[in-house]
Amino acid sequence: MSLYPGCPHGREVEIAEHACLKYSGRIGRSAAAKKFDEYAIQLAVIAHIRHVETEYDEYLADYYDRQYAREQVKDAVDSVLSKWKIP
Repeated sequence: MSLYPGCPHGREVEIAEHACLKYSGRIGRSAAAKKFDEYAIQLAVIAHIRHVETEYDEYLADYYDRQYAREQVKDAVDSVLSKWKIP
């Protein structure tokens, strides 16, 4: 992934597959993502990091709302993003 050269090898496929799940309403199903719009890709990467690299899903499982859960993991997401952007 040229936008995220530090992304672990193979994750780009996982991110793309998850973002493009049919009937999911995810960003990968949008027209922007189909054109490989940089913002759409960024949203897909952030969502992947949130779910895979943080405790976001645990917050949701504990019945916290999405906004609260996102606030709790924001620093962790930003940290991973920074690492993935550095070659």
